[in-house]
Amino acid sequence: MKRSSSHRALVYARNAAMGCVVLLLLVAGVLSSWDEAQHIVLAKGREHGTMAVTGCGADVCTGPFTPSRPAAARARVTIEKSVAARRGERFPVVVKPGTDDVVRTGTPGFLHAWVPLGGALLLAGLVIGGGLRLTRTGWGTAIAGAALLVATFIAL
Repeated sequence: MKRSSSHRALVYARNAAMGCVVLLLLVAGVLSSWDEAQHIVLAKGREHGTMAVTGCGADVCTGPFTPSRPAAARARVTIEKSVAARRGERFPVVVKPGTDDVVRTGTPGFLHAWVPLGGALLLAGLVIGGGLRLTRTGWGTAIAGAALLVATFIAL
């Protein structure tokens, strides 16, 4: 059976639309992740040290900051509650320039910073496999996203 040119045009249009959705998901994931990840990836010249969690509120945890190099210690810095584990725990952090907010460094912090990208990869895998009908590529993308999310869960 010969396919009509209008049918082929619809297939191309569907593939283009799904490709745009995949691209939008991945760009949004990278941009969301980069907000935190830039402080870890481009940490040279930033204030490094250790934070000790002394208290947690609804969204953030607070505690004193002890710098690793000779610099002024801070009595109180804040970190996102999902990154900080328990009261009394100490972990390496880097201070966001111009604020008293810190970002966890090391492997757990690096993985946590890229969680939005992991979610975007997982969703993009569904669109690639279902919408574009590229099953193997979809599975690979979804598995990469799921692996990032599971590794973050284990690391934290």
